[in-house]
Amino acid sequence: MHYQVISQCTQSLKNLETCLDKAEQYAAAKKFDVGVLMTGRLAPDMHHFIYQVQSACDYVKAAAAWLSGQTPPKHEDNERTIDELRARIRKTAVFAESVKEAQYAGADQRKVKLSWAPGKVIGGEDYLLQVTIPNVFFHLSMAYAILRHNGVDVGKRDFLGPMSFVDA
Repeated sequence: MHYQVISQCTQSLKNLETCLDKAEQYAAAKKFDVGVLMTGRLAPDMHHFIYQVQSACDYVKAAAAWLSGQTPPKHEDNERTIDELRARIRKTAVFAESVKEAQYAGADQRKVKLSWAPGKVIGGEDYLLQVTIPNVFFHLSMAYAILRHNGVDVGKRDFLGPMSFVDA
């Protein structure tokens, strides 16, 4: 189960690249610097688009690492451009996809330490269900919403990405 969930989170993160492509096309058509969208936010007290992408990446890589008994790779959080965000998404996906299904054996029994809960741990299953999944999809949804709010023509299909249909 852990392998499938991390695979789905990774694919959802990769789907964001379609939205980045559309953001570039929109900015070019409207003749403005796409960098304006990178600092967009929905509310004054909300984190900007770059932070939303960084956070989604962080939750995916952390879950892949902690649930497979590894330490997550460090990313510097210094992205400022759309191309740097693409690179962040890609290196996160490469890491998450490098973790094989067998490495998740016993993941539900692993104990995960969270930086914001010193002195406490959370079991692997609870970490996946209570921390990883909601946070990955929260930050991806916020990134999508920021682009949509600013006029980028992204829709639900962009968020969902490709599906594996078969003939009935």
